[in-house]
Amino acid sequence: MSMASPTEIAVLIIIAVVMFGPEKVPQYARKAARVFHYLRNIANNTRDHLREDLGPKYADLEIQDLNPKNFVRKYVLEEFREDIDGIKSDLSDVRDDITDVRSDLRSATGDAVDAVDDARSSASATSVAVAERTIPTPFDLEAT
Repeated sequence: MSMASPTEIAVLIIIAVVMFGPEKVPQYARKAARVFHYLRNIANNTRDHLREDLGPKYADLEIQDLNPKNFVRKYVLEEFREDIDGIKSDLSDVRDDITDVRSDLRSATGDAVDAVDDARSSASATSVAVAERTIPTPFDLEAT
């Protein structure tokens, strides 16, 4: 939650004095403080009821955790963190194996693979250049 700077608070006070007059500003400030206190109590009571209803697993529940992204990240993904890390390491091993096989293949075939790669890159560059020239940019007059 962001806090207002002292200059912003001063500007708000000056605006309030000009709008409501100096005699009504304290009255409205008290009312605003009561509303703020009441809303904070509602939020705290709601959080406490959620903690009680969800059980001890969610005892450290905060209001920010009710955001679906934060809730999933904190409570669901943590249970699968070890599995995810294991899958990542397995994929890393597979990537290393593929790199090794590719380097072995390159050393075994020599310049033939380089020639094929060069031909592919020049052909794809030519097809991209041709595709860029033939496809017109879509433009909808009604959308602007």
